[in-house]
Amino acid sequence: MLDIGSSELLLIVIVAVVVIGPKDLPRVLYKLGQIIGKGRAMTRHFRSGIDEMIRQAEMEEMEKKWAADNARIMAQTQEAAPVAEAEAVTEASEASPAALPAPSASPVPEDAPALEVDAGPVPAHAPIHSDAAAKTANPDEAKSQGGSAA
Repeated sequence: MLDIGSSELLLIVIVAVVVIGPKDLPRVLYKLGQIIGKGRAMTRHFRSGIDEMIRQAEMEEMEKKWAADNARIMAQTQEAAPVAEAEAVTEASEASPAALPAPSASPVPEDAPALEVDAGPVPAHAPIHSDAAAKTANPDEAKSQGGSAA
């Protein structure tokens, strides 16, 4: 980036010490570092904005391509759908009713009572585990509370 050799850097340091003075040099270098840091931050921000605009343009191009591909695929499937429906109707009409499997018996009798479960609303502060499960899950806490771990 900047082609500054060691001899050129030494010359810059000597001139800075002579012009600024050794007493104010640390403060000047600190301010110079702050200015360079702000410049880098602005450059990074500008670059990220440009990159974001490029990404958005690429996404728009991809969305247009995907929309065109989707329209092409939908047109192909709509052309093929009537042919498939016609084949299914033909196969169904050719099959005899005896060839179809008989409906299976339900494993639950029809006169069995319906099972109704109403748990009601669960409060937000309700514990997930029961107290017994919590005590056995963490035996150290159970010992500190005076209980024994099972």
